[in-house]
Amino acid sequence: MKKPMSAMPSLVTTTQPATQSTAGLQEQIRRRAYELHEQRGRVDGCDLDDWLQAESELTRPKAKAAAM
Repeated sequence: MKKPMSAMPSLVTTTQPATQSTAGLQEQIRRRAYELHEQRGRVDGCDLDDWLQAESELTRPKAKAAAM
């Protein structure tokens, strides 16, 4: 038997602070991806690679902090 939709847990938060922090993170990723694009010599066709690398750099736990 299916659960009613109201009984399902919500995976999306709609609070204002979460939206602002998400927007801030996306802006940081965008800026870092552009830096990578410039370092690559502004070669077209690598935008996804640059975005994913920037995202990884900014969202993964810091190895140095974990080692301490």
